[in-house]
Amino acid sequence: MAGRITRRTALALGGLGVVAVAGGGALLWAGLNPADPRTGIPEGFTSGDDLSQPAELRSTGGLLEVTLSAAPAAATIGGRAASVLGYNGGLPGPTLRLRAGDRVRVALKNGLAGPTNVHVHGLHVSPEGNGDNMAVMVAAGESFDYEYRLPANHPPGVYWYHPHHHGTVADQVFGGLYGAIVVDDPTPIETGRERVMVISDITLDGAGTVAGASAAQRMQGREGDLVLVNGQLAPTLTLRPGERERWRVVNACVSRYLRLRLDGHRLQLLGLDSDRLEKPAEVDEIVLVPGNRADVLVTAGSGSAVLRTLAYDRGTATSGGMMGGSRQRATDSDVILATVTVGGDPAAAPAAVPRQPAPADLRGATVTARRELDFAMGMGMDGGSMMAFTINGQEFDPDRLDTTVLAGSVEEWTLRNSSGMDHPFHLHVWPMQIVAQGGTPEMAVVWRDVVNVAAGGQVTVRIGFTDFAGRTVYHCHILDHEDAGMMGTILAR
Repeated sequence: MAGRITRRTALALGGLGVVAVAGGGALLWAGLNPADPRTGIPEGFTSGDDLSQPAELRSTGGLLEVTLSAAPAAATIGGRAASVLGYNGGLPGPTLRLRAGDRVRVALKNGLAGPTNVHVHGLHVSPEGNGDNMAVMVAAGESFDYEYRLPANHPPGVYWYHPHHHGTVADQVFGGLYGAIVVDDPTPIETGRERVMVISDITLDGAGTVAGASAAQRMQGREGDLVLVNGQLAPTLTLRPGERERWRVVNACVSRYLRLRLDGHRLQLLGLDSDRLEKPAEVDEIVLVPGNRADVLVTAGSGSAVLRTLAYDRGTATSGGMMGGSRQRATDSDVILATVTVGGDPAAAPAAVPRQPAPADLRGATVTARRELDFAMGMGMDGGSMMAFTINGQEFDPDRLDTTVLAGSVEEWTLRNSSGMDHPFHLHVWPMQIVAQGGTPEMAVVWRDVVNVAAGGQVTVRIGFTDFAGRTVYHCHILDHEDAGMMGTILAR
């Protein structure tokens, strides 16, 4: 049952052709304690605390002004003391709650030992100046004032923020620097409760500090030994019979694909990324590649159940001389994320979900240019043992402009993957409509800001470069691959 992909599941996958996730179950706590094969939780760790919610900072009168301090932080993970990174001392950082048309001012203070910055992932905002500008670098001990203005028609949904200083992204996100952003619906959806659920993974050494990644782990894309929900190990949630909750789920993992399943309860998908379905879709499973988010209604059935991520092999990195040609493969066991219990008096039936506006469809638009991007992995140009991660044969160079587009135009891009691993492709600022998968037209209207390109496969997308001009980036959202060079620059003018 757990491995079955149904018609309803296929809808949740959004035409991406993805069927799975990388699980945990490796050796934990610096390899000293094996994981329980039933739960993925290592000896010496505890689970079952009530799921906590991140602090929430909400806009008022069309404005949100916040300070985000990125710095080392103390945390308790599975009953063990841990030294991590955090925004404002939290794991995750505070949830920023906004409405379309809001102005957001973020004072980023860097308390880290090295440089950082921040990316508001998925938000449709300007990439210039002190907006979502990837050229900004905030040195250790310094600060920078960001300001974003959401368009009046900005899509509701769940988004997130995280560092994006090239070369340090994976380490800083893996260490704990991430937080959710919620853009509220113009017409509320009735629920008994709303929960933000930021899913991340981390590896701790014997002293409780974040473990570094080996060269092999960076090539494969690291997956942490502990999989957390809001910084907690396998927490517990309690619902009343028939109660409907809204879960805002973020995949903040550096490389791990999440294939979410909760048997015995009703799951209705409202949307993925900035995409919003006209009416909720009944689903059995939801697949989130790194960087994806899901907006889900969960209606309680009866009895206890576990929210889990199911196993998935996302491919291999062939490492050549560095590791004697060995192939490092993602783990393949299920991981329990949380336990859901049902108790108390039955809840009243909730009101129907208001029908959402039909999404824009670019399939009838005039296409001004067609491009191809090829994602490849191979030995470095210098003939050494390190692997190169490239787009169209080139590693990232911040001084090189890779793509120039006309602001206001619509382009069609074919994303090809000539490597043996899946690569989730993320374009900043402008979402992408999937129009074909492997040469087969996509019948539904599907929008993503992270699109999975399967090993050996291809995806065709259309992009409307609306509202903003400026320079930004696109990249693989396996963050180790991004740091290793699988990123390009784009200018809309």
